[in-house]
Amino acid sequence: MSLPRQLRDESDFDQLPEDVAVSAHVADVEERRGFTAYFVFVIEVKNKGGSKYFIYRRYSQFFNLHAKLELNYGSENGMPPYVCTLPTLAPKIYVGNKNEIAESRIPLLNGYMKSLLNSPVWLLLDEDLRIFFYQTSFDSERVPRALRRLRPQTRKVKRSSQHNSEVDRARAEALFDFKGNSALELTFKSGDLIYLLSRINRDWMEGTVGDRTGIFPHSFVRIIKDLPEEQNPVSLLRCYFHDDDICQIRDISVEEDVKKCPSYKELLDLIRNHFPGVDVVLNMQDNEGELIRLTDDSDMELLVTKARRKTFGNNYFPWELHVTRNGDLEVYGTGL
Repeated sequence: MSLPRQLRDESDFDQLPEDVAVSAHVADVEERRGFTAYFVFVIEVKNKGGSKYFIYRRYSQFFNLHAKLELNYGSENGMPPYVCTLPTLAPKIYVGNKNEIAESRIPLLNGYMKSLLNSPVWLLLDEDLRIFFYQTSFDSERVPRALRRLRPQTRKVKRSSQHNSEVDRARAEALFDFKGNSALELTFKSGDLIYLLSRINRDWMEGTVGDRTGIFPHSFVRIIKDLPEEQNPVSLLRCYFHDDDICQIRDISVEEDVKKCPSYKELLDLIRNHFPGVDVVLNMQDNEGELIRLTDDSDMELLVTKARRKTFGNNYFPWELHVTRNGDLEVYGTGL
């Protein structure tokens, strides 16, 4: 049985709806830190109608998509005439530096997406494929942190309505000339005074010069009076480290919502990253003040359920974690 021709011709292309993705490439890789560290690929997608947008996908999502396509259309499982030769996806890697693994996957994923989006029309109309490249509301609300080759997305900016005196307003001095590449970017010259409105991300800010408003790179200005700190920008986990009769208190920043119950492995990996070189174990404190070791996911549910809420702040998790060395049994009232 011969496989259908893979490449589209012009008549095939004309059949596609305007919102079908026709090209995509990885613009950057971002590290996300929650209970565990992971990487997402920032992908710029172009659809047939000419629109461009960003989506954020983990490698596991590529893997799941490929498995579904192989099951439905692969040469071994597909049902004629809907059978095609799918591009090869880079295999999973279980050992190694996560950052290096993510970086090495960029050219491989670019090649994979290029081949995949050059498939027959009927494959491009597959529901799973279209959902993968569709920009969800979650995608559209996120702002790229520092794209290597692209300017960040941003919202339409509004004129400032502040009534504070100019002395009290957040402001910066331009160190270099900056010419915006679009209507959303603020053009200014060295020495201009820029009134700050907001932080777009760690590399870009929003501000005004005269009657013009737009975004600009943080590195082009010197901050005279900074914007106020964001309220509760991250969630905080109160952690107590018991070691040699000393208890250290740490507030660990995570991006997870304070209502989330992590898995045991997620939490253990997070704590190991904050206590490198120490063989740590996780514990909770009971109503009598005794420590109880946590060993699996059922213990995590107990930790959250039995939490005694203390007034730390709205962005703190309502439960506390007690960390000890693996071989230190003296911290337990009766030993283990």
